[in-house]
This record gives sequence, C-alpha cells and structure tokens, in this order.
Amino acid sequence: MPTTEPLNTVLEQQCQAKTEALLRADPQRMACLQAATELNLPDWALGAGFIRNLIWDHLHHKAVPTPLNDIDLIYLDNSDPQGLAEVEHEAWLAKRLPDQLWEVRNQARMHTRQLVAPFASSLEALSHWVEMPTCIGVRLTQDGEFEWLAPYGFAINWSLQVSANPRCRQDKQIFTQRIKEKRWQAIWPDLQVNWP
Repeated sequence: MPTTEPLNTVLEQQCQAKTEALLRADPQRMACLQAATELNLPDWALGAGFIRNLIWDHLHHKAVPTPLNDIDLIYLDNSDPQGLAEVEHEAWLAKRLPDQLWEVRNQARMHTRQLVAPFASSLEALSHWVEMPTCIGVRLTQDGEFEWLAPYGFAINWSLQVSANPRCRQDKQIFTQRIKEKRWQAIWPDLQVNWP
C-alpha cells in the first residue's frame, strides 16, 4: 500500500495549499465536484487530469484552462464488480452537467488490468495508474472540504516531472504511447518526461 505521508512534509503542505486554492478558484471544476458529491458513490474521487492539468496550466501561465478530454470519476463498489452501473452514472452526470464528458469507472474491476488482487480502496487503485502525476484524486466532504487521495503527494505535480509509476503493472509502452498521443509536451512544453 502506498504511503500517504510524503517525505518533505513542509513542501507537501505548501503544494497542497496551492492546489486547493487553484481548485476553489475554478468554477468548472467545483461544479464537477458538486455534481459528483450529489451522485454519492462509495469511495469516489475525481482524479487524473482533473487535478494534474489544473496545476500544469497554472505553472505554464495559461490564461484559459486546457480543455479536459473527460472528467475521470472513480469509485469502489464491490456489489457491482462488472461495472454495469457505470453507464447509468455517466448518464446522470451528463444530465446534471451536459457540457462535460464524464468517464465513470468502478475500481472494483480495474485490478484485472494490473494483474493484482482486487483493490481495497480507490486510493489503492489510483496508486497504480500509469504516470506518477496522474495518481491524484479529490472529493468534497459534506462540509465542503477537500478530501485528497494523493498516494505520492502533491509536489510531484508541481515539479513538472513526468515519470512512469513503478507500481503500474501494465506494459511500459503504455506510458510512452499515452504521453505522445495526448501531446502533453506540446500543450505543456516545460514538462520534463523521464522516458523508461
């Protein structure tokens, strides 16, 4: 299980505070979080580019946010191991926020991609995602506070370093393929990709 206590606590606290400030100032992302809160799935979070791109846009001084290809909503529901309800959840969110493209995935079935035992939590699931900066998620509590799933912390995103996740069991070519197909270095030219 990944640690939730990064080594440089002061740096992590600073990076977390900056990330939270950016998120609170983004009406689109806050609306997405509110919609996901209303859907009320078990152990849910909005992750991947939802947070990663926000930070990278800020560090590249983009006046207009980079459009999100989709909103990645993960959750863990062991009562539906085939993920049959995912389409229904996506349809509900599409009605709630029709200008967004949602990708909803039950992490109860995603362990098969990694060839590991079933995940015990969404935190464990996202700790296996392909790139280190992608392994971050957030949800809103009932009090409107952020609850983070950040197994590798926040500073990695603020460093603009992109490395393959050693916990990811998928073929290493997927890392290279994803970065090239998504054109990350064209969109965010200051990224430093550590090719495997």
